[in-house]
Amino acid sequence: MTSADVARESGVSRTTVSYVLNDRTDVVLTDATRQRVIATAARLGYTPSAAARALRSGRSDLVLCVLPNWTFGPAIDRLIEHLSTALAAHGLSVLVHIRHGERPLDELWRAVTPCAVLGLSPFAEADAKAMRQAGIAVVGTTLDDDPRPDVFAVPQTSIGALQADHLVERGHRVLAYAAPDDDRLAAFADRRLAGVRHACARHGLPAPHVTTVDLDVASACDAVRAWREQGVTGVAAYNDEVALAVLAGLRAACLDVPDEVAVVGVDDIPAARVATPALTTVWQAIDAQATYLTAAVLAALRLAEPPPPQSCDVFHLVPRAST
Repeated sequence: MTSADVARESGVSRTTVSYVLNDRTDVVLTDATRQRVIATAARLGYTPSAAARALRSGRSDLVLCVLPNWTFGPAIDRLIEHLSTALAAHGLSVLVHIRHGERPLDELWRAVTPCAVLGLSPFAEADAKAMRQAGIAVVGTTLDDDPRPDVFAVPQTSIGALQADHLVERGHRVLAYAAPDDDRLAAFADRRLAGVRHACARHGLPAPHVTTVDLDVASACDAVRAWREQGVTGVAAYNDEVALAVLAGLRAACLDVPDEVAVVGVDDIPAARVATPALTTVWQAIDAQATYLTAAVLAALRLAEPPPPQSCDVFHLVPRAST
């Protein structure tokens, strides 16, 4: 169905249909005409074209959120939920796209015509330039330190270093790193491991023993046995889920936590607080990141003032019984 069908059935012009369906209050129309057009559109099942509306207004109401090929865990879920809710309050919708394969990014944004594109990892300079030239606002984040004031940075290397520093402060001198069994997490895991390694070197300690840990007791038990042979007493886990698997492996091996082996995770998921023992972890400012990115998108669209500088407290340690 088209607006011409609605106009013909209503006995009015297409211009009148456009005025009614776009809720133009600056045009004088009788209530009877408005109600007749609305009722006819509903009966015919007519829906205005989003693409046409975008052409008329100069922009769409779609924010394209581009993710690398990552797994969706509690942190990403929470970030997307907060972004979607906050932007919806300003009439904007979020479309999440996970990049698989080598499909050019311009094929995507040309197809969906967003008003803004938000990247949870840096865009290639050519992609960012092309989007800006097309009138699309570009907002980004990075997993490393970044001096640009308009980029929200949560340096993953510093998170790993914080884990190691905490274990060293507790007296541990031989550390291990429990890595995830998923190559899609390498962007985070490699940086966090690098942070653990840098901290060990800074404290004059041997490099951490690195072992991949599946999310099951058998895999964790194998890792624990190997670590004990290597003299490990402190474990920095990739995230809380991997850390909880390590705790299960330690229990199965009848080892005491934290007296024999201490464990620290990342993300502060709800399960970390109710684990036995409660899990020491690194909290990340997901809500603050979502708030900042929302403000950055709105500012880029000239719907709000630029956001204040990001908080210095983008992550901190939450000490609990596991260390």
